[in-house]
Amino acid sequence: MNRFLIIDGLNLVRRIHAAQPNESDVNGLAERVTSACRKLLGKHKPSHVTLVWDGDAISWRKQLYEDYKKGRKPMPEALSQTLPALKQHLAERGFHSIDAVAEADDVIATLASKMVKANGEAIIVSTDKGFTQLLSPNIQLWDHFNQQAITIEDREHQLGVDRSQFIDFLAMAGDSGNKIPGIPGIGPKSACELLKTFRTLANVYASLDKIGAKQAKKLEEGRALARLSYKLVQLQTDIPLNTRLANFRVAQTTKA
Repeated sequence: MNRFLIIDGLNLVRRIHAAQPNESDVNGLAERVTSACRKLLGKHKPSHVTLVWDGDAISWRKQLYEDYKKGRKPMPEALSQTLPALKQHLAERGFHSIDAVAEADDVIATLASKMVKANGEAIIVSTDKGFTQLLSPNIQLWDHFNQQAITIEDREHQLGVDRSQFIDFLAMAGDSGNKIPGIPGIGPKSACELLKTFRTLANVYASLDKIGAKQAKKLEEGRALARLSYKLVQLQTDIPLNTRLANFRVAQTTKA
């Protein structure tokens, strides 16, 4: 069975670089990233591997909602300038890249989903818990820095809802890390209670007459934001990719 190791490039590299006291210091970064990639190969023993990088275009999420990911700390200039050389360094050692037009997330989600449809396995290397919505018996999420899988059960415990309710929960409660608004006045506790009672976001809105007047008013007034937040949270798994799996087969040189 094919096993595709899909590395969230900037998620890995920015955290490795952040361990440096001086953000302008990129000496040895390429070697540290290569070492991390080889460690991941040794751990997961994939048949294929790639790093997926964010592009410079404005994402469709940002176009849909201007405040999406607003306030994120920009990439240090020295790191930004060294990325082309870093990608070349990795490619020369068998770690080939895919450059997304905008966000890497949907490219990663599409690669993983396509691999599973082809009866393979996918391991996503990222600390981004947004990928938990993809988890299945054949899609795993791996936190390289804590050396552990991020499981569906972990996410269920964290949010207090069932795996089928992750997106509905965030559509109501929002996601402060990504500046996804959710419904004003409906926080995590309320979202959790509503989903325990009504199971889905659609059922919540079909049952406003069964909810207290004050909360029902918040839900009604926040209907458009709930719909927007749902779209922002949901990963796309079918975007066009102009590439072939064979381009990312692990070679003997990569393993060395």
